[in-house]
Amino acid sequence: MTKAILFKTLLVCSVQTGSIFFAQSASAQYTSEVGLGLGGLVYKGELSPGYQFKNNRPAITAFYRRDISAPITLRGAFTAGLLRADDGNVEGATNAVAPLPAYRQANMKGSLYEVSAVAEYNFFDYHYRKAKIHFTPYVFVGVAGFLSSTTTATNNAALPALNQKGTMVGLAVPAGFGFKYALSNRWNLGLEAGARKVFSDQLDHIDGKTQGQTDIVGNPHDKDWYFFNGISISYTFYKINCPPQYKSNPRLLQ
Repeated sequence: MTKAILFKTLLVCSVQTGSIFFAQSASAQYTSEVGLGLGGLVYKGELSPGYQFKNNRPAITAFYRRDISAPITLRGAFTAGLLRADDGNVEGATNAVAPLPAYRQANMKGSLYEVSAVAEYNFFDYHYRKAKIHFTPYVFVGVAGFLSSTTTATNNAALPALNQKGTMVGLAVPAGFGFKYALSNRWNLGLEAGARKVFSDQLDHIDGKTQGQTDIVGNPHDKDWYFFNGISISYTFYKINCPPQYKSNPRLLQ
């Protein structure tokens, strides 16, 4: 008797859970968003070994997001911003400029343009208006292509090889996390922080192995990174697919 009651309870719970999941999936499957965002780009490499908030430079992004299930959304985006770094901002153990940056005395500035495609995993269905929760944290990962144009210069006359200027095209892997909040049926607010792993060491033109450089001024075994952190606003479009029985008999809709 006890086993029968337990089995019925589990069955009812499973059906209810499945109903909620599919109801939310149906709600999310036919929504899409377009949005704009403002934030900052941060470079990490030889001239900035760690993430330095003071290196934030303005950036903008435009994106299109499409729900393919309750938890999964796909997003395509275009991002543009400025890059900046300076050896004088790298502090050592004594709060003074670290020895290598003090010797190198280099700085870098420029711009970067990125096109990306990522998959987002949402922990809640924030578009489901019947629920009490209208927000969700999310994580994302994808692939990106970028075009950077940067100039590196040094105040150390003994290191002329560090004076470089150029443009490069490369690939990066974007990954990070964020937070979405549905302000209304149509408008959404977003916060995001993400890193881009670059498959090159030439964002700053310093790699310690080419163009007359040595490992005294650069690390030939490390790659560059850049980060985007920002806030966005987006507008939601809803698409309701009509079931086949209603398409064949429009009177059922009356």
